[in-house]
Amino acid sequence: MTEFSLDRSDIAGIVLAGGRSQRMGRDKASVMLGTESLLHHVLSRLAQQVAAVAVNADVSAEDVPVVPDRFPGKAGPLAGIHAAMLYAAGLPAITHVVTVSVDCPFFPADLVARLAAAIERPSQIAIAASEGRSHPVFGLWPLTLAADLEAWIATDEKRRVRDFLLRHDVTEVAFPLHPTRASLLDPFFNINTPDDLVEAQRWLEALRV
Repeated sequence: MTEFSLDRSDIAGIVLAGGRSQRMGRDKASVMLGTESLLHHVLSRLAQQVAAVAVNADVSAEDVPVVPDRFPGKAGPLAGIHAAMLYAAGLPAITHVVTVSVDCPFFPADLVARLAAAIERPSQIAIAASEGRSHPVFGLWPLTLAADLEAWIATDEKRRVRDFLLRHDVTEVAFPLHPTRASLLDPFFNINTPDDLVEAQRWLEALRV
């Protein structure tokens, strides 16, 4: 039996940037961290790990393809993951899509490689974890699940990513804390509020050589 494997050429990457940003009070994608927007930070990091990149959002950004939700009314991250699957399905030779969140600018540089290495079967999903917590929007998804996900979003009232995952074959990949000049950083530190942004600025400085 041939061992299943994935590499960068099989995988597209989508930044989930269509959230409401209520606690931040403005669109998080355009929030500046240092001299660059959060979207620019995340796209730059993701583009090095995948064959193609796009952004799940309602407006154009950063000169990359924009993939809007197919479900109206801000249906949550599952709607963004569904849109990512449909977009990636239209790209040649792509079998999987990895999703990342626009508010996590420090996610691991080896995120995609490690998620891909953990997948043992074509239908399996791999999601990231750190500090004993899973981060299901940082996931590697087979495109073959698009129809099932569409039906789930259309019929499930709560539309929780974790509930959808319970129905499928999932492997979790634990990522270590990242050393900085200050202390250890959880690479999935996310920016939800103005106070988080201030903390992220400190982490950015601590990561600089």
